Amino acid sequence: MIRQALQGKRVALTGVSGFLGTALLERLLVDIPVARLDVVIRGDASARLATILAGSAFADARTRMGDSAFGALASSKVRPITADLAAAPPEIASDVDLVIHCAATVQFDPPIDDAFRMNLYGTTRLYEASGGRPFLHVSTAYVAGVTRGIQREELLPRSVDWRAEAETALGMRVKVEEESRRPEVLERLMARARSAVGRAGPQSVAARAEAHRLEWVERRLVSLGRARARSLGWPDVYTFTKALTEMALDDLAGDNPLAIVRPSIVESALQRPFPGWIEGFRMAEPVILAYGRGALPDFPGIPEGALDVIPVDLVVNAILAVAAAPPERRRVYHVSSGARNPLRFRNLYELTREYFQRDPLPERGRGTFKVPVWRFAGAHTLNKRMRTAERAIEAAERGVLRLPRGTFAREAARRVDRVRGRLDFVKRYAGLYGAYTDAAVVYTDERARALHETLEGSDREEFGFDPTSFTWRYYLQDVHLPSITALMRRPRPPREAPRVVVAPNGNGGNGSVAPSRVTLAVFDVEGTIVASNVIESYLWLRLSEATGSDRAREVAAVAGRVPSLLGAERRDRGEFLRSFYRMYEGVSVEAIEELAHDAIGELLLRRLAPGAVRRIREHRAAGHRVVLVTGSLDFIASVLAPLADDVIAAQLAIRDGRFTGDLAEPPLTGEARASWLSSYARAAGADVAACYAYADSMSDLPMLEAAGRPVAVNPDVSLTRIARARGWPIEEWEAAAGTPRILLPEAAL
Repeated sequence: MIRQALQGKRVALTGVSGFLGTALLERLLVDIPVARLDVVIRGDASARLATILAGSAFADARTRMGDSAFGALASSKVRPITADLAAAPPEIASDVDLVIHCAATVQFDPPIDDAFRMNLYGTTRLYEASGGRPFLHVSTAYVAGVTRGIQREELLPRSVDWRAEAETALGMRVKVEEESRRPEVLERLMARARSAVGRAGPQSVAARAEAHRLEWVERRLVSLGRARARSLGWPDVYTFTKALTEMALDDLAGDNPLAIVRPSIVESALQRPFPGWIEGFRMAEPVILAYGRGALPDFPGIPEGALDVIPVDLVVNAILAVAAAPPERRRVYHVSSGARNPLRFRNLYELTREYFQRDPLPERGRGTFKVPVWRFAGAHTLNKRMRTAERAIEAAERGVLRLPRGTFAREAARRVDRVRGRLDFVKRYAGLYGAYTDAAVVYTDERARALHETLEGSDREEFGFDPTSFTWRYYLQDVHLPSITALMRRPRPPREAPRVVVAPNGNGGNGSVAPSRVTLAVFDVEGTIVASNVIESYLWLRLSEATGSDRAREVAAVAGRVPSLLGAERRDRGEFLRSFYRMYEGVSVEAIEELAHDAIGELLLRRLAPGAVRRIREHRAAGHRVVLVTGSLDFIASVLAPLADDVIAAQLAIRDGRFTGDLAEPPLTGEARASWLSSYARAAGADVAACYAYADSMSDLPMLEAAGRPVAVNPDVSLTRIARARGWPIEEWEAAAGTPRILLPEAAL
């Protein structure tokens, strides 16, 4: 019946790059003798179609037919059409017999304008382009909204003005963009940016604030969509726009034939193209995998409620059956399991728990994950627990930021980030899916059942879509769960951390050919190659010539300024240096330089990290130009000159042989280092994109971002997080073993 009814038909099909659309394309191409398939694809339609046909859904067909025969079949039947339904209507050929529309945004919480543009306007544009031909629209059973009881296969009442809602939704972005530019909003975003990257400089703050603003706009549009949907009785903007789309189609179709197929939650295949076939993560997979990894201690849901799940191939078969018998005017079909083969939420949990207890997921280096016991505490209790956990994480974060810089602080930050990530996951998915797992609704399928019963024996066997044809134990434990966990069970080599590769001979030389340009290796000094700072250097100098009570007075003088210095350091590295270097006011230049030459070398050499020395030697052996850049004063940094080709240091202004306490030029801190690096590279004939940069602090972030090969060394917590997020190498260069935390010159002992 199905083959005969569709034989020779010319079908326009959308959504073939999606999960359901790919499965439908596979059946139409391989098993149904259609004359032509016009597939509407966004972007480069030919290239994307080739990728789809090379995918796993068509693997069996390619094997059975051979690549050449399969390619010939696809070329003769499938015609790619480039079109973006969200932007403009496609061209539907005049000889097309049937339009099947599967395309949609399947995110539950896209920005409100994106959801309307794709789901509603994309569909109405396609319908108008179809010219009244038989139209099969794939919707969702959840267009019924947040409700309880029995939901039948009926058209939705036109209870909402879909045109007014769509017009308002499309205008939201302009309004939200305007709102995001209000002074009070910008001030909050600037404050947040300053807290995160203030030490890097004003342009870094501005860039981060603008990124926050763009995120704020998207979150606001998502929130507006969710709020509007819930105010009208739908759980999210996805189901809201799908419902309005049905109303719009009913309005536009007039007396033309329109069939609406409403699947419930579509999951992996029962049989076709092969058992367990799935592409990407659907609705349930993130939650199931998080549970299998022990990261989901509980979840909102009514234990006796039905989670309506249906395998993708049953949905495809139902679509084919509807396409083979299009209605004269209107027809709605539910393709769902809840009415006749319900999967209770507790049953889903028990079968999943049983599966993971029998076959747990491997935990790298730690054996296997243990799955938690769910108590079904309810949404209210879980929300209270999540708020408590949020407060605990915020307290832990404050504690981490107060820790002294070091490995312990970085590992503590990693643990806090991991716990925060798990909580954010639970919050997100509990918010998205709570309405689905907390529902007490049944989608009846009398009409779909009646259609199934009209199929002949061979069609029932090959194209059946009876939800009672399988058990949930079999589907979950033998088909679905093994499929979605297969990748996590494969042996994987240990994940290698990003590492530094010192490429020899400049930018691409191979040893026999001289490099065309210079390669720079730029090293920050304090905290990076030397475990010291400008305060310790100052004290070392002063204590070297002090005796008796003078030593105590020097230490006390510096200690008294520590609170104000720390405040300046947190605000701006340059402000800190200017403030601290005023302590040199009136000091004899000749005396301090002589003292530095005699005394400071011992301090810096004992604080010099062996790992830094080895890396510097690697760069010099590779023919790179090594540059040290530091906020320390030139007469102190000069001790390190033998290590490098160039030392860039701060200088104090001099009057009448004495330091004035002012800097001769603004210090190279924050964004000034990025600007300096660009200028220095240009003058040296170097390519910044090939430059190595090593630094330890958020104030060095602009320089690291400017360099093509950034490396975070002994980074503070904030820089550690950025380096991890961006995949930068992170290295630990510690002082030589046995180096005391406090070093005093011999004269001070």
